[in-house]
Amino acid sequence: MRHTERSRDDGVGVYHMSLLIVPIDFAEANAFVEKFHRHHKPVVGCKFCVAVATDGGEIVGVAIVGRPVARMLDTGWTLEVNRLCTDGTRNACSMLYSAAWRAARALGYKRLITYTLPVEGGASLRAANWKEIGAAGGGNWDRVSRPRIDTAALLRGQKVLWEAA
Repeated sequence: MRHTERSRDDGVGVYHMSLLIVPIDFAEANAFVEKFHRHHKPVVGCKFCVAVATDGGEIVGVAIVGRPVARMLDTGWTLEVNRLCTDGTRNACSMLYSAAWRAARALGYKRLITYTLPVEGGASLRAANWKEIGAAGGGNWDRVSRPRIDTAALLRGQKVLWEAA
């Protein structure tokens, strides 16, 4: 398991703790997303989930990885980080992106992607050695042939596509 050091000031003094990649089940990961994600709801399914925890066992972030949302990218060899959520703990996001890519490769997948909103900088993705592919999407899921409730205003418009490298 990879880990990184984390500092915390408990009011008495600063101490260091390790962050560890740990397994988590789908229901627990979705509950974490429900509690902490700024703009997304939990997902309906996944291929696997991974979490990052303190050395004391406190979950501070989760990644939920599943099939790509875009049908044309669902080749059987590609997965998507559908949700990544932390409580703000430093380095947790980049640890999760790296762990998700290691797990996907270990399962035989050739590509792992994710999307960010244009206002999100992507520092954690760059730290995890992901590459920005460019603008993608921006459409609406609602069609005459398959009516859908429109996406929340914050989530409409183009996203930034990233790929694990």
